Amino acid sequence: MSLTITQSVGPRILALQLGDGPNLFAELPHFTIPCPDAGLLTLWGGHRLWHAPEVSRRTYLPDEQPVSMTATADGVHIVQPTEALTGLQKSITVRLPDDTATVIVDHGLTNHGLWPVTCAPWAITQMRPGGTAVLPQPTTPADPDGLQPNRSLVLWQYTDMNSPYIQWGNERIRITAAMTDGALKIGFPNPRGWLAYHWQDMLFVKQARFAAQATYLDRNSSSQCYCNDQFLELETLG
Repeated sequence: MSLTITQSVGPRILALQLGDGPNLFAELPHFTIPCPDAGLLTLWGGHRLWHAPEVSRRTYLPDEQPVSMTATADGVHIVQPTEALTGLQKSITVRLPDDTATVIVDHGLTNHGLWPVTCAPWAITQMRPGGTAVLPQPTTPADPDGLQPNRSLVLWQYTDMNSPYIQWGNERIRITAAMTDGALKIGFPNPRGWLAYHWQDMLFVKQARFAAQATYLDRNSSSQCYCNDQFLELETLG
């Protein structure tokens, strides 16, 4: 397994490959999002860190400046220059703990501004299209008598619940990354702590610790999945 991490922009992990195989991440060097009064943000693809909640003027700030990279015992620590508009500084630490196909990524936001900011680290992994995302759902009762609800779903306004690309299931929801237009997004509290993406003969599993007593942004959506015609995103909130 190999990773490609750029120092030119970011922080970004641009590629994840097994041997000489294709990049499992989306490659989007020409996909841009306008940021009010700040130009265009290039997504590039791969794995990135944003800060939630999603607000165009703050979230879509371009990150075209070089980042600092420091080698660690088993990986690298990457730090972005502080954002002038927000006073926030993003960082990620990438670790390869052993010889298995395992990567540990720690995400950080540091507030260098003059006042407190309510936000959350938002880790987004863009997968190449053509595969299927798997979103696990809680199956155990919320109370001994099974009278209380045990799950919730959050839908963004552009999501069609009748979309043929969504397969609703009791134990898991599947999203097929084969859209030709439009977009969809689903969020949910995820006590099971994982999301997955199956592409050809590879299975990518993304894990994030779930804090049961915490309050997550986006109506408590600790895990989220976004899909359009060019990529699928597995997203986790801190």
